Amino acid sequence: MVAAPCARRLARRSHSALLAALMVLLLQTLVVWNFSSLDSGAGEQRRAGAAAGAAEQQQPAAPRRERRDLAAHLPAARGGPGGRAGGGGARGGGPGGARAQQPASRGALASRARDPQPSPLITLETQDGYFSHRPKEKVRTDSNNENSVPKDFENVDNSNFAPRTQKQKHQPELAKKPPSRQKEHLQRKLDAQDKRQGQSVLGKGPKEVLPPREKATGNSSQGKDLSRHSHARKSGGGGSPETKSDQAPKCDISGKEAISALTRAKSKHCRQEIAETYCRHKLGLLMPEKVARFCPLEGKANKNVQWDEDAVEYMPANPVRIAFVLVVHGRASRQLQRMFKAIYHKDHFYYIHVDKRSNYLHRQVLQFSRQYDNVRVTSWRMATIWGGASLLSTYLQSMRDLLEMTDWPWDFFINLSAADYPIRTNDQLVAFLSRYRDMNFLKSHGRDNARFIRKQGLDRLFLECDTHMWRLGDRRIPEGIAVDGGSDWFLLNRKFVEYVAFSTDDLVTKMKQFYSYTLLPAESFFHTVLENSPHCDTMVDNNLRITNWNRKLGCKCQYKHIVDWCGCSPNDFKPQDFHRFQQTARPTFFARKFEAIVNQEIIGQLDSYLYGNYPAGTPGLRSYWENVYDEPDGIHTLSDVALTLYHSFIRLGLRRAESSLHTDGENSCRYYPMGHPASVHLYFLADRFQGFLIKHHVTNLAVSKLETLETWMMPKKVFKVASPPSDFGRLQFSEVGTDWDAKERLFRNFGGLLGPMDEPVGMQKWGKGPNVTVTVIWVDPVNVIAATYDILIESTAEFTHYKPPLNLPLRPGVWTVKILHHWVPVAETKFLVAPLTFSNKQPIKPEEALKLHNGPPRSAYMEQSFQSLNPVLSLHINPAQVEQARKNAAFTGTALEAWLDSLVGGTWTAMDICTTGPTACPVMQTCSQTAWSSFSPDPKSELGAVKPDGRLR
Repeated sequence: MVAAPCARRLARRSHSALLAALMVLLLQTLVVWNFSSLDSGAGEQRRAGAAAGAAEQQQPAAPRRERRDLAAHLPAARGGPGGRAGGGGARGGGPGGARAQQPASRGALASRARDPQPSPLITLETQDGYFSHRPKEKVRTDSNNENSVPKDFENVDNSNFAPRTQKQKHQPELAKKPPSRQKEHLQRKLDAQDKRQGQSVLGKGPKEVLPPREKATGNSSQGKDLSRHSHARKSGGGGSPETKSDQAPKCDISGKEAISALTRAKSKHCRQEIAETYCRHKLGLLMPEKVARFCPLEGKANKNVQWDEDAVEYMPANPVRIAFVLVVHGRASRQLQRMFKAIYHKDHFYYIHVDKRSNYLHRQVLQFSRQYDNVRVTSWRMATIWGGASLLSTYLQSMRDLLEMTDWPWDFFINLSAADYPIRTNDQLVAFLSRYRDMNFLKSHGRDNARFIRKQGLDRLFLECDTHMWRLGDRRIPEGIAVDGGSDWFLLNRKFVEYVAFSTDDLVTKMKQFYSYTLLPAESFFHTVLENSPHCDTMVDNNLRITNWNRKLGCKCQYKHIVDWCGCSPNDFKPQDFHRFQQTARPTFFARKFEAIVNQEIIGQLDSYLYGNYPAGTPGLRSYWENVYDEPDGIHTLSDVALTLYHSFIRLGLRRAESSLHTDGENSCRYYPMGHPASVHLYFLADRFQGFLIKHHVTNLAVSKLETLETWMMPKKVFKVASPPSDFGRLQFSEVGTDWDAKERLFRNFGGLLGPMDEPVGMQKWGKGPNVTVTVIWVDPVNVIAATYDILIESTAEFTHYKPPLNLPLRPGVWTVKILHHWVPVAETKFLVAPLTFSNKQPIKPEEALKLHNGPPRSAYMEQSFQSLNPVLSLHINPAQVEQARKNAAFTGTALEAWLDSLVGGTWTAMDICTTGPTACPVMQTCSQTAWSSFSPDPKSELGAVKPDGRLR
C-alpha cells in the first residue's frame, strides 16, 4: 500500500514521457513531409487553385500525391479526369466502371452510362488544361524572354517553393532553422546525388555569360564574325559575379526556398553556387542597401511623342542609323531570313547573337552574314533561358561590342528576335527616330510599383545555374531609387547605351549587381536605370511594338521547369489579327510573335502590305520548310523514336522509287540505304503539315555509286467519323500526340512520332453547342482497353486534352481512341506506337526489344482493369493476335524492320522522291525542280544582292 502512490507517480511520468516522445516524433515527421513536399506541392496548389477559382493559372502536377489522392475519388479508372475547355472536367471509368454488369444492347449501354453511382466528375481550372498523374512534358523554352508574369499574379499560389514572408527585414533571414534530422536527410540526399554524378563539375553554364571583368568566350565556329574586328572588351557587369568557393562565407542554410533549390539542383557546381549566394546574402554581402539617384526630376518622366503618318514618309536631311541586335534561337532559319530581308538596309547595322544551343541556326547565320559588310555575328554565344540573368548579360555585352566597333556609327540600339516582324517600312522607322533622336523608347508596366515589384518577384533573390532560375528567398529593394519595368523589347539611343555599358557610377554599378540575381532582369534593368539616371527626361513610355497577349492562353505557368515562378508568353499572330497592325493611335513599327510553323499566312500578308506582292507565278510563297535535324548536329541529338522512324521512312521511300521508277531488266533506279539520315525538314503547305522530308545517302545498285536523295513522307488521315454518323455534331477533330502546346493549341511533335516509352495526350476540338459529357476509350493494338474516362464539354469549349496515366511501356502497333456520346460511337482516331530498331542510337538488342515491345506487365495499363467493357464495345481479344504480338516483341534485325515498316506503311505514305545531285536513274527528278523539296526555290526567304535602293526586299 505504501508503494502505490510511487507507482502511480512513476506511471504518470512514463505516460508523460511517452506522449512527449510521440509529439517530437510527429513534429519531425511533419517537418520532413513539409520539406519533401517542396517539389510536389503543386498538386495541393492545383486543388486549392480550383477551389479559389484561379481559372487561368495551371500548376504542374505532383504525380505521387495526386495519384494517391485521386485514387480515393476515382475508383473506376484511377484518375480518368479529362481535359477541359471553358469549364470542363472528366471522370474515370466507363458506365459504372468494370464493376458493372455487361449490358446486352445499346439502350442498356445508355442506361449504364446513367449509373446512379458514377465516379465523381472532376472539374479542372484552366480553359484548355489537361490533368495528368505524371509531370507535364517540357515546353519549348523561349529564350527571347518576351514574356512576363501573369497579369492576375495575385491569384497564383507559388507556395510549392516556399511561403512568402510578408515583411521585409533589414537583415534578410530567409526562414527558421529546420530540425537536425531534416538537415541530415538533406545532406544524405546531396551526398547521394554527388556519388551518382561522380566528382565531375559542370562548367559555368548560363553563368558563362560574361561576369564582371571576364571576357566573352569565343566559339570555334569559322566564318565572318568579330575576329576580323578584334577589340578589347571593357569590364562591366554582365552576369552574376564570380565567387570562389574557398573564399565564400559559410553559414547555416536554413531558408526553405534555398533548401528546396539545393535539393533539386542537379550539379555539384550549381549547389555550391546556391549555397555561396545564399550565405553572402544572409550576411548582407550581396545586395546593395542604398543606391544614388541622379535624375533631377520628381516622379516619373514620360515624354509624349506625336504620331504623324504623313511626316514619316519624308526622309530627313540627317537620318539616324540603327544597330539592330538580333537575339535568336531554335531552328527557324527561313523565318529569320525572311524577317532579316524585310528590315535590311545598307545604311544600318546588324549584330546577331545565336543561342549557344542552336548550332544549326548558327551555321545558317554565319553563311548568310558573309554576304553583307554591315552584318556581324557575335564571336561569343550564351545559353539564355526564360527569366534568366543571362539575357541581360547578352544585351550588355552586345552593347559594349557595338560601342567598340568604331567603324559602325550607329545612333539607336534595337533588339529583335526571329519571332518579330516589321509592320511599317524601314524608311518610316528612320524618319520617326530621326525626329526623336534624343529619346529612349521603353514600355512601362503601367501599374503601381508595389504591385509590379510583387508580381515581378523583384523582392526575391534568384540565381541562374544548371539552366534554371532558382528562388532562394526574400530581399529588400535598395533605398533611394524608384524601381520600374515592363517589356524587355526597347529602342535606346547611343548616349544612354554608353552610360549603361561603361558608367562606373553608383547607380549603374549597383543596379548591375542587383539585377544579376533577379528574375526577368531585362524587363526592369533598363527602365530602372533610365528613370533614375541623368537621362531620365528622355524616356518615352512606348517601345514602338505590338505584342499579342492572350492571358487566358499564354499564362499557364508553363516555364516552371526552368524557373521557380509563374510566367506568360504572347500568342502568335493569325490572319484575323491583321487589322491591329494598321492602327495609328500610337506609333508602332514592329509586332510579335510570329511563327511560320504555326501560321505563315499572316507574315505573307504583312510582307505584301509593306513591299507589295511578289510577281505572279513566284514559287514557294505558300510553302514553309523548317529543319529538325542536320548531319553536323550528330545523331546523339535525335531520340531513338525519331531515328527509328526516319530510317523506316527512308526504306519506304526507296521501295516507292523501285516500284514507280524501275523497269524490268535494269537496276538503275534500285538503291541500298547508306548510314543515317543527312537532314530532316518539316514541310508545310498553306499552313497545313504535309509531312517529313528526309535527305539520305544511298548506293545505286546499277553503278555502285553513292547518290543523295530526298524522300517525302506524308501522314495518312486517321480521324474517322462513326458510320452511320451519330446525331452528336459538336466534335470536329481528334488527335493523339506529345508536346501539346496549350497556348497555340497544337502538338509540337509534328507527325506524332511515338514510341513505347512516350506518354501520349488525347486532344479533341469542339464546335459550340449544349453542355455534354462524352466518353473516351483508349484501345491498344490487341484490343486491350487501356483507359476510359468521361469529359464534360461546356457550351463554349473549343479544345480538350488529357494525358491518361498509362503504365509503360506501351504495346507497339496501331492504337485507337474512341469517342462516344451516351455510349453511341461518335468518332475515332488512330495513332502508331512504333517499335524501336534503335536503343541509345545503337541497333536494339534482343533483351531490350523484349523489355520495350511486350507492353506493360500483365497488359495492365492501369491498376483498374476494363476487360468487362470489351463485349460491350464489341472489342474481342483474339488469342492468335495476342500470340503474334508476343512473337513480334522478340524481333530484332531485319525481322524487326519488316514489322516496323508494315506498321509505318499503314499510317504514312511515301509521296515522292528526288535526287539532290547526279544520278544514274534516268527518270529520277531533281529536287530543285520540284515544288515540295527542301531544295526547291523559296524566293521569300532567299537572300540575294542589295538592290539600288539599299534594300533586299
